Amino acid sequence: FLIGVSDLFRSGYESASKNFNPDDVEVNVAGRSFLVTGANSGIGKATAKEVARRGGTVHLVCRNKERAEVAKGEIVTETGNQNIFLHIVDMSNPTEIWKFSEKFKNEHKLNVLINNAGCMVNNRELTEDGLEKNFATNTLGTYILTTALLPLLEEAADARVITVSSGGMLVQKLNICDLQSGNGTFDGTMVYAQNKRQQVVLTEQWAKTHRNIHFSVMHPGWADTPAVRSSMPDFYQKMKNNLRTEAQGADTVVWLAVSSEATKLPSGLFFQDRQPVPTHLPLASTHSPPEDEEKLMEVLEEISQKFKSTSTG
Repeated sequence: FLIGVSDLFRSGYESASKNFNPDDVEVNVAGRSFLVTGANSGIGKATAKEVARRGGTVHLVCRNKERAEVAKGEIVTETGNQNIFLHIVDMSNPTEIWKFSEKFKNEHKLNVLINNAGCMVNNRELTEDGLEKNFATNTLGTYILTTALLPLLEEAADARVITVSSGGMLVQKLNICDLQSGNGTFDGTMVYAQNKRQQVVLTEQWAKTHRNIHFSVMHPGWADTPAVRSSMPDFYQKMKNNLRTEAQGADTVVWLAVSSEATKLPSGLFFQDRQPVPTHLPLASTHSPPEDEEKLMEVLEEISQKFKSTSTG
């Protein structure tokens, strides 16, 4: 099963969905707790809404309080589910993520973590911590939040971690020499793709070390989301009539989060339209040696620990 570019658009979803079993997602998840990052718009919001509709307790992690309040209101109104909680966290700020996670662990339980927040900044910008912004949000933010919440997930029944990546990662080989994209010309699209490759590697590595949590990473296809509109305006203008809806982009996230079918498959796989798909294109030289993948984990651990000590005082 290979990914063709056309499969990533709406037509691809429509043809794939003919093989979906609707019963897979007709489940009641009342009593289960879900955390979704970047939940105020796009795929994050669509996912949160579908989980809420099925009775789950949903924790929305968002950066912008005003937009998040609106999204929360919309989810409660549309689903009638009152168990929707809001947390304001900037996923590009490691200290803030550590602080939030420590507090969350003391107050809540968690069955499913959905790492959806992401950014594609087209110019090299640094956060107040001196971190390149795409890396800080997409890779380090995902790493810290997941690492910090693993102890909570370890205690939960049928625990899952789902990370929203992108097919763009197929064009990138893991590069651990320049995580902050400081060398050469800065190309936001490629930096984003590199971060998305890093997320695939993280997922595979976590799956090896945490056997009682089900990890997966997925590609939503090209959906009509605010992120695509703002970060890829030319692509959006050309393709807008062929893009998936937000709900279609979120379908596999929801399937991975709620269905019992998803966890029958091995942990650590990359999905598209409810199917595991290869993480490398045929004949592509994007495979990296295992020691590079281990090194990525070591470097992220090292960076994240620096911020952990500042967050706990």
